[in-house]
Amino acid sequence: MTHRLKKEKNFSYMEVGEGQPIIVLHGLMGGLSNFDAVSNYFSNKGYKVIIPELPIYSMSLLKTNVKSFANYLHDFIEYKGLTDVILLGNSLGGHIGLFHTKLYPHKVKALIITGSSGLYESAMGSGYTKRSDYEVIRKKAQDVFYDPAVATKEIVDEVYETVNDRNKLIKTLAIAKSAIRHNMSKDLPNMKVPTCIIWGKNDIVTPPEVATEFHELLPDSDLFWIDKCGHAAMMEHPDEFNRILDSWLTARKF
Repeated sequence: MTHRLKKEKNFSYMEVGEGQPIIVLHGLMGGLSNFDAVSNYFSNKGYKVIIPELPIYSMSLLKTNVKSFANYLHDFIEYKGLTDVILLGNSLGGHIGLFHTKLYPHKVKALIITGSSGLYESAMGSGYTKRSDYEVIRKKAQDVFYDPAVATKEIVDEVYETVNDRNKLIKTLAIAKSAIRHNMSKDLPNMKVPTCIIWGKNDIVTPPEVATEFHELLPDSDLFWIDKCGHAAMMEHPDEFNRILDSWLTARKF
């Protein structure tokens, strides 16, 4: 992590830059550092990039669901006194951003989703029956990316630790069930917020047809593809991801 974590009230977050706020929402097993390239680039482009640490494993089990996380995000935005925020979410973070936008549309100026859940859930929380086998976990972590080399030992170790922590595993499975329960196919046609969809052509966690469906259902969306790219475009192709997003924000005058 290149920037210091701030701890205020019951929030932990990273903040860098000044200007239009972009709130970045990490995924289920994604650390804040996954967005280093995004925060470094856009904090120098007239944006204030804020990455809250989502309480994925610290909420009570009853509150471990997409709706609670969306309300936590709302509380954070209120605490920071922000309006007209841009939300950027990967994987579960995209789903939380979408659900928050459904609940509080007046707070959100624009939405960016990449490898987002919300329409199709397959790999999240599944296939951990051999969770004590490091090689099995390494393969699962590598499957997230087109280039398996992106799954560094640090990333694999983090996933391994998570799935072998009984409390975290139970909550991971609860989130996976919640993601299915909070399917957004009926909500999306009513969500008029401008949305940028950036997707890896080789994503096997949320395959390309998921991006196409998001694009078809959201009334005001633009879809961009990144070739030779898996589930976490901002990590695997950070320069191309930033270029696409920068062009979109400029074209939309954000």
